[in-house]
Amino acid sequence: MRTPRHFWKTTAIVAAGLSGALVLQSMTGQQTDSAPSDGAPGPVTGKAETTALRMSGDGTAASLGKRDTGPFSMLGVTWSAPSARVAGTVEVRTRQAGTQAWSSWLQLDGDSGQGESGALRGGTEPAWVGPSDGVEVRVDGEGTTRLPKGLRLDLVDPGSGEVTALDPAAYSLDEDETPDPSVSEPEPGTDPGADPQPDTTVSEPPVSDSPEPVVPEPSASDPSSAAPSEPEPSQSEPSVSSSPTASPSPSVSVPPAPPSTAPSPPITTRAAWGADESISPEEPGYLPGGRVKAVVVHHTAESNDYTCAQGPAVVRGIYAYHVKQLGWKDLGYNFLVDKCGTVYEGRKGGVDRPVMGAHAYGFNAETTGVSVLGTYTSTAPSTAAMTSVARIAAWKLGQYGVDPTGTATLTAGDSGRSYFGKTWAKGAPLSLPAIHGHRDGYNTQCPGDAFYNKLATVRAWAGGPVSGLALKSVTGAGAAGSTTYTKSSVTVNWSATTPAALVAKYELLVDGKVVATTAGTATSAKATLTAGTHKVAVRAVHQSGRATTTAAATVVAETTAPAFTTKPNLALRTGTVNTTAAPLTLKWKATDGAALKEVRLTAPTAKTYGPTITSASHTAKSATATTWSLKAYDQAGNTATASVTGTPVILQESSATKSGTWSTKSSSSYLGGKSYTSSAKNASLTWTFTGRSVAWVASRATTSGQAHIYVDGTKLTTVDLKSATTKYRDALWTKTWSTSAKHTVKIVVVGTSGRPAVTTDGLVYLN
Repeated sequence: MRTPRHFWKTTAIVAAGLSGALVLQSMTGQQTDSAPSDGAPGPVTGKAETTALRMSGDGTAASLGKRDTGPFSMLGVTWSAPSARVAGTVEVRTRQAGTQAWSSWLQLDGDSGQGESGALRGGTEPAWVGPSDGVEVRVDGEGTTRLPKGLRLDLVDPGSGEVTALDPAAYSLDEDETPDPSVSEPEPGTDPGADPQPDTTVSEPPVSDSPEPVVPEPSASDPSSAAPSEPEPSQSEPSVSSSPTASPSPSVSVPPAPPSTAPSPPITTRAAWGADESISPEEPGYLPGGRVKAVVVHHTAESNDYTCAQGPAVVRGIYAYHVKQLGWKDLGYNFLVDKCGTVYEGRKGGVDRPVMGAHAYGFNAETTGVSVLGTYTSTAPSTAAMTSVARIAAWKLGQYGVDPTGTATLTAGDSGRSYFGKTWAKGAPLSLPAIHGHRDGYNTQCPGDAFYNKLATVRAWAGGPVSGLALKSVTGAGAAGSTTYTKSSVTVNWSATTPAALVAKYELLVDGKVVATTAGTATSAKATLTAGTHKVAVRAVHQSGRATTTAAATVVAETTAPAFTTKPNLALRTGTVNTTAAPLTLKWKATDGAALKEVRLTAPTAKTYGPTITSASHTAKSATATTWSLKAYDQAGNTATASVTGTPVILQESSATKSGTWSTKSSSSYLGGKSYTSSAKNASLTWTFTGRSVAWVASRATTSGQAHIYVDGTKLTTVDLKSATTKYRDALWTKTWSTSAKHTVKIVVVGTSGRPAVTTDGLVYLN
């Protein structure tokens, strides 16, 4: 099919500035901020400015000094010969609109790296710089390489808002139309707007007021990009199931749109992002073989500072740059993705058709191109962007039975060289990943080191199975070691690194059987288990159908409550005694048939004890009955309760039966404010009480002596009261029985040589 000739009738508008001026070209008709009367979105128009760069005398450097411009948000540097490349560095800096703030120098990718049949010019990748009104350029061939001829700066204002559809006043489309006599047809490889032979110094270039030259008939510079032979006209408009697209002309035979094994992601149509179809009136082309074999991933090598709301404007800027500045027939990429994950329809012809793009020189005829807006040389693309690339790649490859994780054999449409130095001849078969980077098939950095290093992840996400699947926890129950316990119901929680948009579903398995199915966005599911031991796992099903399963967790369902095999009991213990805090020990033992989790003290205070703890030290107020309540929990959540009540009672020394000589001592440090002391050998005090535990309370010092202790008439022990520090109200001896009963306790002064004194504060018993 012969690509129709088109040329642009433009009016040169000079935008005067403080330090220079540039030629302003209208990209379409008049711009307006109003929407069409029928409410449908219309094309968004914009403008472009161009000016030639001043070349150095030896042709190895070029520049454009600081100057004011009309408003623009995207720029690039282009040159006359489409096949030429800039071997050095191309740098620009811009002034933020309405301010005096200049950006740092931005290096442009020196080669757009595509290969559009009939391209008018070569150029760098376009760079999004945000709303700007000033610019400066420098190009350095590094002293050894001559730069291509016709170097110029191209500025694009992509416009904003929705506008009404306008007659394409800015161009004429007619194969036989006579060009404007003021515009001469350029010779192949020349550019009427290029500088004349440079002088030996670098200076500001003159303002060029010539309009954009007529676009010549395209030549098959990329055999793989050549349009297929002209087919018979289609009899009906094609249907596009995935999203509305501009319908190709009925004169184009539209290939079928086979169903895919993967769902289509949401796609923003050309109409929705404001494509002005009037600037690219040619019919779309389709892959000669009618099938996509691989997806080539790109970045647009521009700033990452755009906002999500600016995504459509960035796409419009690239579209205008490709068509108006480089002379391509349409946007080069089949799809574009912004950093927020929005997918945009690129080259027209139907998103579900094998549309031929201009994105991978030598391999356009067998691939589709997906480009992420931004530069990813050192910064990896966002997860949202990578997810969308994986989704669009899986969908397109799924239409033709290509495994996204596999390889594809492509036939080189021309000789070439990769970024890694691999070379091939025209017609050579190349084995490449089904999802690969532009650098694999062309000598370019695209899609940047940071993005290229993530392509393995994109392939895994696109082709499955779900990666990073892990069973995080089983809740609603307890766990002991690797075993989880429950009465019956459990909530199983999991995670995965594959984005949810690429997961078809999750299945909860109990003993190998599916008991619950959730959406791919879920991270948990519930199940009710019968009594017994079970194996619980999660299976993730990728949108490709590939499945992966977590390791199984052991879950025991049981409803038997724990038991207190030793009922709670109390005993007095050693320690300091006062009327508000008599030291005592609470004891118990709880067991469970499956797994005891803990024992909680719920009254008179709250404490929690591990499953192996069977006693705890506490204090209780004297002369007050206190109930100690315990609750045992097993790992399944079953419980049992038990309690004990006790009353500590203080017996003052004055209530004892005395024998021998005792004297009274008074001090606030003594229990009750008084104590008995004796140094007389065999002097004794005897108390009688009814209880189940008893403690003798004494005061102690370095000169304290010893005392024999008799219980119910039997000597049990001899206690030494000597202490390195002075102590008052010290319970230093205790005795406990299994039940409460009547008992007598007698203390007898030993009369220890050199330190015979014994001082007692009384007795405490527990009933």
